[in-house]
Amino acid sequence: MAGQVLEFTDATFQGEVLQSQTPVLVDFWAPWCGPCRQLAPHVEAVAGELAGQIKVGKLNVDENLNTASAYRVQGIPTLLLFKAGKVEEQIVGYVSKEALRKTLDKHLA
Repeated sequence: MAGQVLEFTDATFQGEVLQSQTPVLVDFWAPWCGPCRQLAPHVEAVAGELAGQIKVGKLNVDENLNTASAYRVQGIPTLLLFKAGKVEEQIVGYVSKEALRKTLDKHLA
């Protein structure tokens, strides 16, 4: 994964996301998903811009079925913002970088 973007798995999700002291944006995606590939640069840009304020990572739904199923991810891309181990925001489908940033900013103020 690029620079600031981590890679989450079923095995690391509990420690990296649910127990994180900072908010965590999780991008549920798959390599075959066109909209996921379109969204990826926006996720990477936001990760760089908000470094230190938020943790950003991707979770491949094909390789990590347990976590995707636990959060009822039915369509991808799905972005979930976790704060203190709980889902605070959900975005399903492609969004612009501006829309993503606006959604995140209201949780970081």
